[in-house]
Formats: sequence, structure tokens, C-alpha cells
Amino acid sequence: MHFMKGRTIILLTLATLLTAARADASPQSRKQAPSRTRPAKAASMPRMSTKEDNYLQYIIQGKDTIYIDELPASKVYARVPKQKGREWRKYYRLVHNFSKTYPYALVARKLVARADSTIAADNLKRGKRERYINEVQSELFNVFEKPLRSLTVSQGAMLMKLIDREVGKSSYNIIRDYKNGIAAGFWQGIAKLFGSNLKKPYDPEGEDKAVEELVEIWEAGDFQAFYFSLFWQDPPVIDIPKEYL
Repeated sequence: MHFMKGRTIILLTLATLLTAARADASPQSRKQAPSRTRPAKAASMPRMSTKEDNYLQYIIQGKDTIYIDELPASKVYARVPKQKGREWRKYYRLVHNFSKTYPYALVARKLVARADSTIAADNLKRGKRERYINEVQSELFNVFEKPLRSLTVSQGAMLMKLIDREVGKSSYNIIRDYKNGIAAGFWQGIAKLFGSNLKKPYDPEGEDKAVEELVEIWEAGDFQAFYFSLFWQDPPVIDIPKEYL
């Protein structure tokens, strides 16, 4: 049963990683391009860049260039005394599971875009597309099989939800569209043995609100400090090969 659990997590994750990115992806998966620094230009009179430039703002005065930006307020998290009770244990587990799985969801988002770009650019027909998918699956199995096997059932379920958030598609629909309906039904049955439902979408306003709050903390760059405030230690290091970052 443990082997089947690990195999289920791996298959569902890899299927999601290889799903073609959709143009109408969910708003959560759309990221703004980072700002860039614009080379200074010589000017005889003081000059200030405009917001429409979409670059780091600056003022040029004589030979001096003064860069200007609005920095978000830094947050300081005090150590929270260890709490007891069922709800706190549940929340501690949620935060820890998030720290173990969200890095893989971010990898999924990148790999989905890469696979989709390759398929579109090469205009792959069905046969070549399937061969390409099999090659990538083999590569991902070699890289991610061991760490994914270490995930618990609850962590695997959270990973499916987080990938859904980043990709914008449920695991069931991924397998159905990418493989076929029979395969989707089979893995849905396996998932139900572990109390999961592959058809259930990510719900940031309802059941997954607490997870969405953790995503926002992560995106603000505060997750490490937040995790330390709860556990009094840094979050676990997830070793992702640099080519997948």
C-alpha cells in the first residue's frame, strides 16, 4: 500500500507537470514580470523617469543618477510560545506540509510552461507529442521520484491542490485530458482510498483559505521568518536541481 501511495503521488504530480498551460489560466498563476534597471542617460538638466517606463525609477542630476523605489514594509515575527490543542496541532501540520510541497508546485508551473512552449513551437503531432511526453516523464521520474516518495498522504494531497492553484486545472481533468477518461477514473478510485478527491478544485476563498494565506506570506518573502516564529527553527530545505528552478 505504501508503494501504491508513493506511485500515486508521483504519477499525479508528473501528469500535472506536463499539462499544457492554458491561455485562460487562473489569476493566481499569473505573475508580473520583475522590474528592470534602466541604464542612466546623460542629461544637462535634472530629469525624472515616469511610472510608465516600467523600470526602477530614478532622477538624473548632472553626472549623478539617484534611484528611487517604494519598498514594502518589513515584517518582524516574534517567537510564538508553543501552543497546545487540536486546532494548533492541525495548523502546525498545515504549515509544515506547505513548506514541504509548495516548492514542487512552483517547479510544476515552470515545467508546464516549458512543455507547452516546446509542443507549440515544434508543432508536435500526436505521435511525436507522446514520445516527447514520455521522454520528459522519464527525466522527471529520475529526478523527483525519491523526494516525492518521502511525502506523506496529506502532503501529497496538498501538493495536488497547490499544483492546481499554479496550473489552474484539477488533477482529474489533467489526467483525463492528458491520458484518457479510463485512466482518470482509475486514479480517482485510488485517490479515494487515501481520502482524496482529484476532482476537487483549489478553493482560496473557502476550504483552502488558510493555504492561500501561506502562499501570500511566501510571495511576500516572509515565509522563512513566519515558519521560524512557529517552530523556532528554519523550514526544511527542499533540494530542487537548479535547472528546474
